[in-house]
Amino acid sequence: VQLQASGGGLVQAGGSLRLSCAASGRTFSKPTMGWFRQAPGKEREFVAIINWSGDTAYAGSVKGRFTISRDNARNTLYLQMNSLRPEDTALYYCAEGPPGATMIVDFHYWGQGTQVTVSS
Repeated sequence: VQLQASGGGLVQAGGSLRLSCAASGRTFSKPTMGWFRQAPGKEREFVAIINWSGDTAYAGSVKGRFTISRDNARNTLYLQMNSLRPEDTALYYCAEGPPGATMIVDFHYWGQGTQVTVSS
């Protein structure tokens, strides 16, 4: 599986960005997809996941501001990020795992990451 993330950039606090992740060479049937992020000096953390049916889960720090979605026909994952804060600054990764994946260790395939920087 190859995952190509895009859409990161520099934005002012309060602004918005939309990340995309194109998947190819899929191996799982009906995979769960997710977004994770890693800030400098910190561990990689969960942001949001979505299963094949569209059920979602979010980290508390982004709930109500971020929206994860997917287009199964186009094998593409999205993350709409609104009301961005400086603490959202991180390298954002998309990942793919088997149905039922919930934790970072469950996700087998990772994209290269796209940088999001939020200025105050």
